Amino acid sequence: MNSMRGETQPTQLVIHSDEDTPDQFVMDLLRQVFGKSEREAAALITQIEQKEKGVCGPYPQPVAEALLKSAQKSITLAGHKQQVTLEAIKTPCELCGKPEGQTDVRIGNRTISLCNECMRAADEPASGQEENFEFACDVLDWHFAGTARSKLVTTIRQFPGHMRVDVQAAIDRLFGKAIRLFGLNEEQRYETLSISRLLKSGRYAVAIAPLQYSDVDVGEKSPVKCLDNGLWLCKQDGLRYTVLLCAHREYSREPGIRIEILVPSGTAGAALVQQCFSELEEAVQAARTYRGKILSLDADSDYRGRSRGITVHRLPEVARNDVILPEQTLRLLDRNVLTFVGTRDQLRRPGQSTRKGILLYGPPGTGKTHTIRYLATHLPGHTTLIITAEQIGLLGAYMSLARLLQPSMVVIEDVDLIARDRDDMGPCEESMLNKLLNEMDGLKEDADILFVLTTNRPEDLEGALAGRPGRIDQAIEVPLPDEQGRGKLIRLYGKGLPLDDAVITEAARRSEGTSCAFIKELMRRLAQASLARDGGNSVTSADIDEALDDMLFSGGRLNAQLLGGAQAMAAG
Repeated sequence: MNSMRGETQPTQLVIHSDEDTPDQFVMDLLRQVFGKSEREAAALITQIEQKEKGVCGPYPQPVAEALLKSAQKSITLAGHKQQVTLEAIKTPCELCGKPEGQTDVRIGNRTISLCNECMRAADEPASGQEENFEFACDVLDWHFAGTARSKLVTTIRQFPGHMRVDVQAAIDRLFGKAIRLFGLNEEQRYETLSISRLLKSGRYAVAIAPLQYSDVDVGEKSPVKCLDNGLWLCKQDGLRYTVLLCAHREYSREPGIRIEILVPSGTAGAALVQQCFSELEEAVQAARTYRGKILSLDADSDYRGRSRGITVHRLPEVARNDVILPEQTLRLLDRNVLTFVGTRDQLRRPGQSTRKGILLYGPPGTGKTHTIRYLATHLPGHTTLIITAEQIGLLGAYMSLARLLQPSMVVIEDVDLIARDRDDMGPCEESMLNKLLNEMDGLKEDADILFVLTTNRPEDLEGALAGRPGRIDQAIEVPLPDEQGRGKLIRLYGKGLPLDDAVITEAARRSEGTSCAFIKELMRRLAQASLARDGGNSVTSADIDEALDDMLFSGGRLNAQLLGGAQAMAAG
């Protein structure tokens, strides 16, 4: 049971902060009632502003009560609501002898004063009831009771925001047995929390809040829950320390992950910090969450409500028979990508380069994207990064991931949009091209990184990219399908239609000069015609006539070009 000391116990008067009471009135009150000099009164007002209260005393209890009565009378006469209270002054802790005991405890027939640390030591083995806190400053003072703030040090590391899942896994492993874990209230959207910020009290104190999790989609059946922020209170081998996790935000940039560890100064604390950060770094370097997957950076909204700095693409495996290319082209592709990757270890022994650049070129709609899917799903253990032309500004982040997650394949689609002749470029495009060239040149010879670039207009490519050996090692044409290829495409895209061999042969012959995309659309139109005529029971030559006329002739040259049939129209 807590109790006050006897009436002779030294007492102090506490003047509390009150925004409605003028500072000049408080100054006059301190000088006239408490006998303070102007300098002393000014110092007390500063103390009240910073700590929400100022202390006058100590006084014998009768004197303190008389001063309190006089102060309250002056406040009432002036019509203010300034609060002044009476407090007993604590005596030193009677267990450890520290200067001030914080709590009076009744033991038997006597009362003793204990400091916070001794009270906590007495409470920890008890029934498990936890002390409740409203502010982070109180949490830290409680955890480090008995250690002066000047004897505490912090160390900070920052990790890329898109690696938060791996960081979270390492934190769970490292601090899963923490004494307490708290959430924090972040009032300002672009404010970065810090330990020094958490130590502030008064009106600027950071409030304790519920733990806040975000669901992060990593391409698995279930998302991973990651903390937005957290304050862990930990203890190891008698050493108390604190870990702060929060976002580091900068306008228009991806938020980073900020980890700050607070420990008592000394070699033991420094060693513990080094151990913790080493394990966090190893977790990020391992990057188990995304290794071997097909990725792109994506800051757009996710309509499932899950955050995703990285998007994981779930692409079905593409069989070799489903890649409709001339056999010679397909063998060239296999030799320069799949076989090359399989012999990297042997190439490395005599010191040969293990990086490579491939250019896939051909008219629109010929299946370059489909070909990339074939490669991505047949490169075991490789991470594939898909970069569209509008994302080339993120090339630095993509290349950091490529190095981290290698062996990797970096795909840049429609590279001609940023790598065309310099005479036709603006300064922004030239800057992006230079960044691409620097990234390709800056790779180490033993980097297990494969560049695959695609273009519809190889003739427009900048000579610095296409003409220098070591950047593009092999150009591979993805041509319009020949008659045999068109027949395969008709069977592939029309596998749900009642197609006989004669119709397939006629459709393949009459669609000469068209792309894969054109054949896919042709099959859809044949399905529509069949359904309208006899409920989808047959496909006839008349259906082919109607579809080809709409696609190639009635719609005009622009329609044929949009559908990938401009070559056929020119030939007709």
